[in-house]
Amino acid sequence: MRWNLRLTAASKGVWKASDLQRSLAEHGLVISAGKMSGLWSGQPVSLKLDDLDVICVVLGCDIGDLLIPQPETVTRPGQDTVQQAAVGSSSTVVPKRRDGRSLPPA
Repeated sequence: MRWNLRLTAASKGVWKASDLQRSLAEHGLVISAGKMSGLWSGQPVSLKLDDLDVICVVLGCDIGDLLIPQPETVTRPGQDTVQQAAVGSSSTVVPKRRDGRSLPPA
């Protein structure tokens, strides 16, 4: 999942984390400056569902606006890691042994 708070807030006319923090507090969700900074500029490690409800109410958005699915990042059974890495990047992937040394040429 990708956290999309900043873009969602901007689309609703909220440009500063402090403005959102103030609005959240008015709705009963008091967030410290440090946690607000993490929510605004990063990807939260954890977030209560009740807090998500308040954020959605304040921004007038749906949960799908805040959380963007990224199914391409999920490892599927039978899919090797070299193949998965090649899908997400345009650079050449060179397989290596577990100890970090390069494999001998085939």
